[in-house]
Amino acid sequence: MRKRKPWKFIFILLFAVAISLGVYVYQQQYEPDDLFVKVGEGILDNAPEIFSGEPKEVQELRKQEVADTDTQGLRQEYYFSQLNEEEQRGYREIIEGIRAKEKEFYLTIYEDDTVNKVYHAVLMDHPELFWVHNRKQVYKTTFSNANYCMFSPGYSYTDEEIQEIQAAADNACQEVSALVSEEADDYEKAKAVYTYLIDTAEYQESEDDQSMAGIFWRRQAVCAGYAGAAQYLLEYLGVPCIYVEGSTAGSTEGHAWNIITLNGNDYYFDATNGDQPEFLEGDAVQLAEHKTILYDYLCPFPEEYEMTYTPSDEFTVPACSATDMNFYVLNQGCFDSYDYQEILAYCQMRLNNGAAVVRFKFSSQEAFEQARADWINGDAIQEAARYYMTIYGMSQVEYHYGILENMKTIYYMF
Repeated sequence: MRKRKPWKFIFILLFAVAISLGVYVYQQQYEPDDLFVKVGEGILDNAPEIFSGEPKEVQELRKQEVADTDTQGLRQEYYFSQLNEEEQRGYREIIEGIRAKEKEFYLTIYEDDTVNKVYHAVLMDHPELFWVHNRKQVYKTTFSNANYCMFSPGYSYTDEEIQEIQAAADNACQEVSALVSEEADDYEKAKAVYTYLIDTAEYQESEDDQSMAGIFWRRQAVCAGYAGAAQYLLEYLGVPCIYVEGSTAGSTEGHAWNIITLNGNDYYFDATNGDQPEFLEGDAVQLAEHKTILYDYLCPFPEEYEMTYTPSDEFTVPACSATDMNFYVLNQGCFDSYDYQEILAYCQMRLNNGAAVVRFKFSSQEAFEQARADWINGDAIQEAARYYMTIYGMSQVEYHYGILENMKTIYYMF
C-alpha cells in the first residue's frame, strides 16, 4: 500500500525583547542607529507604534481588507473557508509573503496552534506554492506580550529551479488538456488526470517527493506529490478538487489523497494507489504490456475506501456517499451477486472489444468470495482463455491475474 510520510514542521520560538520608552524593541527588526532615529528624531511620526507596542508593518496588516477568494483567482481555497476571521487574515498574510518569497514577514496571528493550522490550510489549498518547505523546519519569532509574530517559512528551490518546475507544470497542463475534448465532462477530465499522473510518474521517495514538483519535474513522488499534482491539474481543468491528509489503518504512516466533485456529488480520488504495477502475481510486472492502471481508486466505493483511510480531524472534509461515477459501475463491470455465466459473458464481451485486461468487481463480500473460488482457486478462467485463443487464432495463451481484496476486484491480463 502506498503511504505518505507524515507532513511535519517544527516551530522554533525565539524570544528577544528589550524595553525603551514603553515600546518593545527587537533585534530582528532594528539596527541601533535605526532605533535612535525612530524614538529620537521621529518620535511624533511613530507615536502610534510607540504607544501601541506594534511595528507599523503590523498595524498596516490589521487595516487591510481580507479577500474572500484567491486574489489570483486560481484556487477554490476550501480550507480557507473553515477559518475564523482572525485566521483568514493570517492566511492571506502567509500567502502574500510566500508568493513574494520573503525570507521573513509579520503575521497578525501568533499562537503556535493557530499558525500551525493556518499554514497547513494554505499548503493544502495552494499546491502551486511548491517552493516553500512543507516538511522541514519553519521558524517563528514571537514577542513578549504581543499578539503578532515574525514568520520564516523557508524555501526549497532557487529562482532558476522554480522557473524550471513551473515550466514543467505548465507543460503538464497542456499535455492533460490535449487528452480531453472540448465536450469532455468532469468525469472524463478526472479520468484523464488520473491516467496522466500514473503514466507520467512513479512512486518513489526523493528530495522533491512532497509536492507537485516531484511529479512534474522529477517524475517521482510519494502520495503528497501525487495529491498536490492532481489538485493542480484538476483545478486547471475546472474540476473542483481538494487535498486531504489522514491516517492509514494498521499503519503509523499517514496518507494523502483528493476529494473531487462530479455532478454535485463528492468522490475520493487516489492516484497514488492507482499506481501499483507490482500488484500483479508472478513475473507479470516485468511485462511492459501489463503495466496496468488500477481504476479502483478513481471514485471508489466510499465504504471500501474508508476501511483503510480516515481523514485528519483538523478540518472537516466533504462526506462521500455516491457510487454512480465508480469506474466499474460506469463500465458495467460491477456485480451485486455472483453468476458464472454472467461473468463469462462479460469477459467475452471485453475480449471481443480488444481488451487485453479484463477486470470486474463485486459489491458484496459473499459474491466476491464465490467468484474467487471459481476464477482464482478454480478453473473458470480456462473457458475465457480458450475464447481468447479462438479470437486470435492461437494454440496457447499466457495470462496473469491480480486481486484487490479491499476493493473486491479481480483482474486478468492476457
